[in-house]
Amino acid sequence: MRLVQVLIPEGNRSSVVEALDEQGIDYAVFDEVGRGDFEAMVQFPVPPSGVEPVMDELVAAGVREDSYTIVLPTETVVSPRTSALSERFPGLRISREELYARATDLAPADSTFFAFLVLSTVIATTGLLLDSAATIIGAMVVAPLMGPAISASVGTILDDPEMAARGVTLQVAGLLAAILTAAVLGWLLRQTVLIPPALDVRSIPQVAERTSPNVLSLFLALGSGIAGSLSIMRGSGSTLVGVAIAVALVPPAAASGLGLAFGLPGVAVAAAVLVVVNLLAINVSALVLFYLAGFKPLDAGRFEGVKSSVVSRVVVIAIAIAVLSIALGAVTYATFQTQSFEQEARGELRQQFEEADIEAVELVSVTVDYRPIDLVLGNRPQVDVLVAIPRSLAAPPDLARRWDEQLTAELDREVTVRVGFLETQVSDQGAGATQTRNTAASSVPPLYPTRALKPQSSCGGEREPVSDDITMLPPRA
Repeated sequence: MRLVQVLIPEGNRSSVVEALDEQGIDYAVFDEVGRGDFEAMVQFPVPPSGVEPVMDELVAAGVREDSYTIVLPTETVVSPRTSALSERFPGLRISREELYARATDLAPADSTFFAFLVLSTVIATTGLLLDSAATIIGAMVVAPLMGPAISASVGTILDDPEMAARGVTLQVAGLLAAILTAAVLGWLLRQTVLIPPALDVRSIPQVAERTSPNVLSLFLALGSGIAGSLSIMRGSGSTLVGVAIAVALVPPAAASGLGLAFGLPGVAVAAAVLVVVNLLAINVSALVLFYLAGFKPLDAGRFEGVKSSVVSRVVVIAIAIAVLSIALGAVTYATFQTQSFEQEARGELRQQFEEADIEAVELVSVTVDYRPIDLVLGNRPQVDVLVAIPRSLAAPPDLARRWDEQLTAELDREVTVRVGFLETQVSDQGAGATQTRNTAASSVPPLYPTRALKPQSSCGGEREPVSDDITMLPPRA
């Protein structure tokens, strides 16, 4: 419930009281002696969704739209009319006056906003370099991005250009500051011993996740924008929802900054695209939800102008998202293709090995190095196969070539195959003697390359030599 207090202008007391009686609302009227242009103050309880329609009735009864009005949340209201009011105003949506006040409070002062955003980016950048999801989530608690995202949409819906412009400005400037902060921090860390000099940030899973965005990333941003709008409209959990909005924006911004710091323009651009797409998705989802919830400008006469403005902005943002989503779609398709190839290559090799059924020979592992960027650039997949064989059995000299041909024929893709052979010794517990035999990868001692056979050409016309055998032996005493 809400407790509403309104000052009644001179000469409108009776019409205001009559309007409240018609609404079936309990009220109390007090004489007002502080200001000469008001004759009384009326206060009454009403459900949150009833504040806006009741205030519209009071405006029609003579209360000015800019009149002194206070809306307070209440713990308990005891009245015989409470149940009837709750049935009459069943929704949980707050009034546009409350929405405006909350959006204003959520957008902090510029100095506070940038201070928290820089601190959040520093923590998030550290979490990316440490590959720590917990650290990244902790950084999101500090990030103040929910306020500008919500205030931009609220300002548009309620026809407050100043609020909308400030929300957009804080979002854009804040994310640029986040990218710059991460770039400076990454560059400084590279000058110290805190990170290895040969570190490739692309190999860090938390960074790779932000530099290989796919269409599923849109669901995070859209869901975050809707959740943020709902939390404001219904007054619950806005702080925690702000974490979801920050997750969609700050980590990819930090990843983009790291790309600049490490001289990797591909990383910087890919993460920046994700930032822009998420930013647009959050704003358009919030804008649409506020519009569908029925919020209108404080000045009802401006509704038609705001309606056309909202529609035009949604169309522009949707087109921008669609254009940028082409990149996300390409990444999604490339990821699907590479992962499908990896799965098929592993399955094909394991099937070939099982069909060969060579006694005392074990397939230790099959790894495939094939990334989406390789598909885009036309690079061949690299398949590494590790086989354990006993010392008494000679390694086939052309195994890599044969598997190369089989994979190329079955998967219709040129590949590079490398085969490594393991030779190990384990004690035979039953006989108490030491025998040579192959073992699982977990029991293999440290290995050292002893020889690399000359790369062998794959069969077939003009194909270049692409596969080789590598024999890996353990150190001998």
